[in-house]
Amino acid sequence: MATYKNLDGTVPDKGVGALLKWQVTDRIAGKRRRDRTPFVTPRRENDGTALTSHDPHLTWVGHATFVQRLGGQLLATDPIWSTRIHTIVREAAPGVAFEVTPKLDVVTVSHAHYDHLDLPSLKAIGKDALYIVPKDNADVLTGAGLPNVVELGWWESHRIGDLTVTLVPAQHWSMRVPWDKNKRLWGGFVYESPEGTSYHAGDTAFNEGVFKAIGERFPKIDWAMLPVGAYDPTWFMSQQHMGPEEAGRAWELLGAKTMVAMHWGTFRLTDEPLGEPPERLRKWWSEREHANERLWIMDLGETRSLR
Repeated sequence: MATYKNLDGTVPDKGVGALLKWQVTDRIAGKRRRDRTPFVTPRRENDGTALTSHDPHLTWVGHATFVQRLGGQLLATDPIWSTRIHTIVREAAPGVAFEVTPKLDVVTVSHAHYDHLDLPSLKAIGKDALYIVPKDNADVLTGAGLPNVVELGWWESHRIGDLTVTLVPAQHWSMRVPWDKNKRLWGGFVYESPEGTSYHAGDTAFNEGVFKAIGERFPKIDWAMLPVGAYDPTWFMSQQHMGPEEAGRAWELLGAKTMVAMHWGTFRLTDEPLGEPPERLRKWWSEREHANERLWIMDLGETRSLR
């Protein structure tokens, strides 16, 4: 396997010592925020019926998982319906239960981290779906009995009927086991269809060059799904995740019509309060005087038309 780096030649360099400082030393010294204020992520009842529509639509299931219909395909992004990631318990149930989710045609997985490549969810989806993953990730799926996998490098595309899926760079890293660190490529995806173009950033830090490059290659992105949570403490997380304001800036650099917030309100991965990301994003959005209708902070289970 190759060793991958970001578009700018970097990879996050926070090692075990930094992790221990965050998790142990800062906690003992009282420097961790660790706000555990109760928060219930807003949700809408969704029995799966809305997902059966053949009109283009987008539904937030939770975390980085969306189900969208574009180009005649029903597609899921980074699907995780599991109740936990190892010891981290899911704080909010999926917006649409897996049992009522229609059969999926296409699944994209942005990278190998367990909250994005969740094998129990992929196995439940099954062998019939087409899985599209970055380079050197296919063996994880094929080893789990999912043979229908396409691997892409950055800027490479795969076409399924009227839908074209392109892997694009993200400012991140990968590791599934200690010996495969940065041996599996990571990225985001652009989905082009007759109804419009959507973009799912996967996991990413803010990097001006990355978002400019994507915006230049895809100047007509209609819906940009961008991560807004898992950013505190910034000294540790800023090389791999964005905060709400950075996500807004990324949306501006992309030149997208609509920003769709994700990667918040589902798992408590870092130290910020679970409900803080949308509050900060709304405040930033208002200060920049962007049109409110161009910001989608969706409820769990909410389905919106892509018309």
